[in-house]
Parts: sequence; C-alpha cells; structure tokens
Amino acid sequence: MDDTSWEQVKSRYKLGQFVQGEVEFHAPFGVFLKIDESPAQGLIRIPDFLDEGEMNESMYPELGEIVGAIVVGYNESNRREIYLNAKPSILHKALVPLKTPAFAT
Repeated sequence: MDDTSWEQVKSRYKLGQFVQGEVEFHAPFGVFLKIDESPAQGLIRIPDFLDEGEMNESMYPELGEIVGAIVVGYNESNRREIYLNAKPSILHKALVPLKTPAFAT
C-alpha cells in the first residue's frame, strides 16, 4: 500500500474510533477482521479481548461473525493492519462518555 492510501486508511479509522468487522482469520496471536472495504485488515491481539483471565481457542469469535472493537494503533511496518482492542473496559470507556457531575449553585 502506498503512502497516500495508508494515510487515507488512518484518516478514515481514527484512534479511539469504534469499528465493526467480520472475522476472516484466526491466528495463534490474534483474530483478523475485514473492516468495510478497507485495504487494511483489523487485528485484535489475543491479550486485547479480555480484561481478566486468559483467552482460549474456544472463546475466539467464529469466522464470519461481526465483532466490534476500538482502533488503538496502526502497523506502520507493513501498512496493512489496524490494531484493535475489544476488551469490555475499553469498549465501555469509548462508547459511554463520562458525565461530569453538575455543579451545585
């Protein structure tokens, strides 16, 4: 992918943004997602699924399943991967903005 295409991918999928993708592939280190028609794939690494405990193969989302995650980085070395996080705490923080308490007058 050339520099311009990669920059377009990064501007379309911004850090902290919620995205959904279809599970395309399981790897020992994570799960790859197809996000829209993007030339880049999403990657949720195994440690980025659970807040506590360990992920095992029986817990992997099924191929073809739609998974939601938060954009947390980009693989600049091969420009083909968008790093994603699907931990419940990260999803909650991104999807439910904190409200500041009202000031008493």
